[in-house]
Amino acid sequence: MQLGILGNKIGMTQIIDESGNMVPVTILRAGPCIVTQIKNVGTDGYNAIQLGYGSVSAKVLTKPQMGHLEKIDAPLLQYLHEYKIDDVTEFSLGQVINASIFKTGCLADVTGKSIGKGFSGLQKRHNFGRGPMSHGSKNHRAPGAIGAGTTPGRVYPGKKMMGQYGNTQVTIKKLKILLIDIENNLVIVKGAVPGKLGNLISIKPYTFQN
Repeated sequence: MQLGILGNKIGMTQIIDESGNMVPVTILRAGPCIVTQIKNVGTDGYNAIQLGYGSVSAKVLTKPQMGHLEKIDAPLLQYLHEYKIDDVTEFSLGQVINASIFKTGCLADVTGKSIGKGFSGLQKRHNFGRGPMSHGSKNHRAPGAIGAGTTPGRVYPGKKMMGQYGNTQVTIKKLKILLIDIENNLVIVKGAVPGKLGNLISIKPYTFQN
């Protein structure tokens, strides 16, 4: 398990690689983040690093949140996120983490909240087929029957139906890091990242798991 970093999605563009191919990329702002808490096996049962990101005014935070940050003389930070890691001895409270933890050419997992699309029907949400379009069918986009007969006499949980579409946490795995700008805390990855522009995202180095 490796340390990740919080940031924002700036937007998408395209670049031309060494072979002359047009490559779609997403520009991400990675940090800077501040280490706000260090957890270890002895006191908490596991090793983890808590990072804070995004300066805000005092009216945005609660008193417990401000008290947590004042213990280490950290600035007021809007977002706190915890990363489980194997070794916490290399980190200290108040340490600044930036885009330098990544390397060009490596793979990363990017987690963010997908764009919410509101209450959607079956065709948009689950890619269902439509009903007959002839006059009088009355079943153009309707879901149809959902019952399963006398047995079991109920609808099974998890039935694909209309409802909230989007606005959920999504992780895109194994995105290749093409460029890193440490001075401006920018990371450019190949492909798309969930969420709209300015969305809070978490970037973590990809680790293979069996």
